[in-house]
Amino acid sequence: MTTTRPAPAAAPEERVPAKPNHQRARRTFGFHVLAGGLSVLWLLPIVLVITTSVRSFSDIASNGLGALPHSFDLSSFGEAWGVGGGGHAMLNSFIVTIPTVLLSLLLASAAAFALSRFQIPFRRTIILVMLSGNLLPPQILLVPVSKLSELLGIYDTLTALIIVQVGFGLGFYTFVLQGFMRSIPDEIQQAALIDGAGPITIFWRIILPMTRPALAALGALAFTWTFNDLLWSITVLRTETVMPVTPALLGLQGQYVSNWNVIAAGSVIAAVPTVAVFLRFQKHFISGLAIGAIK
Repeated sequence: MTTTRPAPAAAPEERVPAKPNHQRARRTFGFHVLAGGLSVLWLLPIVLVITTSVRSFSDIASNGLGALPHSFDLSSFGEAWGVGGGGHAMLNSFIVTIPTVLLSLLLASAAAFALSRFQIPFRRTIILVMLSGNLLPPQILLVPVSKLSELLGIYDTLTALIIVQVGFGLGFYTFVLQGFMRSIPDEIQQAALIDGAGPITIFWRIILPMTRPALAALGALAFTWTFNDLLWSITVLRTETVMPVTPALLGLQGQYVSNWNVIAAGSVIAAVPTVAVFLRFQKHFISGLAIGAIK
């Protein structure tokens, strides 16, 4: 007759002692205090500019620039837009920014498609050379770019500014897009080749739609960079009638030296398009760049 022995009792699992609730609450409170303080420091200049733009000149002159508003006046926006030339400068900015973004993304996506989907000799070297152009300080290139635009006969034209913006942004856009396109499985391209699709069809109808998140993120980034550019605008442009909105703010400051409400209104007008574009593409702004960088 056999006797069954009872199974040995399982050893109790070692549990990591949980942190006391008061420590968690203290850390959470410290994080919120720090984040709130940084948010206030970040938003304070923006609030000051917006508040100044809706105050009258007499209110600012009587109570000071940093005082609480005692008036509400929107006439400074009309003056900055009309007499100050903000409307014409905004039009110049859109004439430069929209073609720059479209042309940059089109050329960068085509170059990224070739570098990521085909075995090109010295592919890594080409990518590094294109990316290294963005590592050069733009200050050392101001004189060569200005002289080259004069030799080509396009100095003081919006065409010159578009070419410069496309040329200096193309390397970074290509680097990000080729990293994103390399993450697309090769089986998709091979299946398209079996179905008889050529390289242009694969690029335009398969790869490019799948790259939409990265294109949206880079589009928002390129719009912000180009629209807010000051350095290249004052390098290849001279006449006030062709100046975009950012360098036009310098002229507005010289024209309205003490009218801070008009200057602040011009700054608010110049910031509206970039804020609107960022809010529209904020879902893709971080995710698209992160996916392209990781993969």
